[in-house]
Amino acid sequence: MIKGSIVAIVTPFKNGKIDEKALSELIEWHIAEGTNGIVPCGTTGESATLDYEEHYRVIEVTIKVVHGRIPVIAGTGANATDETIIMTRKAKEMGADGALLVAPYYNKPTQEGLYRHYKAVAEAVDIPQVLYNVPGRTAVNILPETVARLAEINNIVAIKEATGNMAQVSEVLRLCGDKLTVISGDDFTTFPLMLLGGKGTISVSANVAPRDVSGMCRALLEGNIDEARRLHFKLEPLNKGMFIETNPISVKTALSLMGKIQDDMRLPLCPMSSGNREKLKNILTNYGIKVISG
Repeated sequence: MIKGSIVAIVTPFKNGKIDEKALSELIEWHIAEGTNGIVPCGTTGESATLDYEEHYRVIEVTIKVVHGRIPVIAGTGANATDETIIMTRKAKEMGADGALLVAPYYNKPTQEGLYRHYKAVAEAVDIPQVLYNVPGRTAVNILPETVARLAEINNIVAIKEATGNMAQVSEVLRLCGDKLTVISGDDFTTFPLMLLGGKGTISVSANVAPRDVSGMCRALLEGNIDEARRLHFKLEPLNKGMFIETNPISVKTALSLMGKIQDDMRLPLCPMSSGNREKLKNILTNYGIKVISG
């Protein structure tokens, strides 16, 4: 289930409300383009700005539209263990195939605290769970030794590694072996991470170039390194473009330029500056993506 190109899908808004029509159309487009799985309500989905009912509705719509064609791994992590359990349990009830659990942010737990947090969620909700290690967002790093301890828990099945540290990824793979699937959480590192033994990516860039991200992952899984390298280098300018400003500002702006969603995000995120918007338009055009909106 946890392999290939899994898109961390944006949450489209229209006049400040969830645009369910645009979300549904994005999902259908992803399936047609070869995306292997969908994560609703991740960082790129602006989960931190959604209230509980909105959070559940985005997951519900995603599950309904996907209709079992590809896995849906719902973002249900929070900085409180009880809250994480509540949301993960709800995602399971709605029919999610798995849950993506970001490391508890802001409160900076110790490694023992991280272990107890994830263990408590795994014991409370019998659903495949993916750890999400992104120290740049959470201010805490799930160390390889802690990951190895968690890999012994049956329904903790994977980790999304977004440290950008290939030495740490290598150590996780060495310690965990086939007990845990390792996937990239950073489009810049998908190629080297998969060469080390990772199985895919939860991708931002797949929002705008799903066919190429999926093709690169597929080539790597099939051992076609030359084709994967070609796509990696092709994607690099786009990967950089997705982080001209804080994620998901750039990717939502790109999708609006492509005519797929409204250029609408929630404070404290705000529209991209005019200068960066022009840079992004040039990146998309040079990549071969048609810009149809100003």
